[in-house]
Amino acid sequence: MNNILILGAGRCSGAMIDYILDEALKNSWYVTVGDMNPDIANKKIKNHPNGRGTWLDVTKVNDRRDLIARTDVVVSLLPAHLHLEVAHDCIKLNKQFITSSHVSHELYRLGDEARDRELIYTGQMGLDPGVGHMMARKQLDELRAKGATITSFRSYSGGLVTPDALNNNPWKYKFTWNPRNAVLMGQGTAQYLENKKLKHIPYNNLFESYHQVEIEEVGSFEAYPNRDSLLHKKVYGLSDIPSVMRGTLRYPGFCDGWNALVKLGLTDGSYPILNAKNMSFHEWIDAYVSNEPGSSVKDRTAHKLGKYANTKVMKQLEWLGLFRKKKINFRTATPALLLEKLLLDKCELQEKDKDLVLIQLEYKYELNEEKKQLISTLKMEGQNAKETAIAKYIGLPIAIFVKMVMNGTIKDTGINVSMKKEIYTPVLEELKEYGITFNNVER
Repeated sequence: MNNILILGAGRCSGAMIDYILDEALKNSWYVTVGDMNPDIANKKIKNHPNGRGTWLDVTKVNDRRDLIARTDVVVSLLPAHLHLEVAHDCIKLNKQFITSSHVSHELYRLGDEARDRELIYTGQMGLDPGVGHMMARKQLDELRAKGATITSFRSYSGGLVTPDALNNNPWKYKFTWNPRNAVLMGQGTAQYLENKKLKHIPYNNLFESYHQVEIEEVGSFEAYPNRDSLLHKKVYGLSDIPSVMRGTLRYPGFCDGWNALVKLGLTDGSYPILNAKNMSFHEWIDAYVSNEPGSSVKDRTAHKLGKYANTKVMKQLEWLGLFRKKKINFRTATPALLLEKLLLDKCELQEKDKDLVLIQLEYKYELNEEKKQLISTLKMEGQNAKETAIAKYIGLPIAIFVKMVMNGTIKDTGINVSMKKEIYTPVLEELKEYGITFNNVER
């Protein structure tokens, strides 16, 4: 194998592309980066002799398949809903497929066919899922090897920014990854296990279902349940654990504000606002609240939110510009897209901003008739808006795995996730060279 195709050159791709290009020079590989914006793809290549950037609209089936047909390994950094189409192409064209995203039920169904064709299909090689889950599987394996009985496992992760980058931002949040994914975060129903009882949290209640998490030497954070904590629990080695939950970390105050956006319906990406070009943001919000003569849109918004509104939340909504009479100037857009536009204007990383990646793994277990706890924490700051910590955490595990596939180290065909010892051991070991390590505290 000599050719690697990377689909997507977004803000989290830089560290991965740099690593793979370095390996390409050593091993005479060739790397193609396809993106809707070929200028961005070429900037990531940096005139490297073993790489090129090219235009690709991944929704153009023939163009997509033409690029895939000319490569050996396909790495997808595309939005999650596009992975399945690429995976089907890779099956038909006999190509290896790797992504950082969750391996969905639909992708799992391709496992037998990939195995029959001796293809490696691997997901969950980024930050979350990825580094945190690899370390969790490693530590769970080590605890069990000592004879421990695990009674609870909780994992928390967050892509945030350092406090000095927040200034007067009342959301205490900036985009460190794909803005569209951030706006749509949490949609669906989260589920987890608590004392052997299944818990379901629908999207409309998700951001009011948070709790506080303390991270030593960092501070207090809000954590809300993250998607399906039980998906692939057998692969993660969690089948016999009574309490299992994954959570997403945010600074205090974020969840109440985002909950208000959900209650208003502003995160909905399912329908267009047809007259958006001629509307102001003030008029857009007015369409979501009741008509009460003599009352302002802001007052009626607070009334609609009722118990979910407080002074801080209303200041967050006002800071975004929801009540301004500025024209939207989008021909047709969904509510989620309009919200993304507002957030990008306010929450984009500035040049000198540093992002902050946090992962905390919490295990409760019994060993030699004693109840014990292990807390494992990872913290890393980026250098600036371009050289971010989250790009390293998402990109480097994939890049290391791509090297292993290209070198023939990985032999296990079919659907894989990062929880296998032959995957997590070398990946975690090499990540130490980049400062990606966990600090462990036993209690």
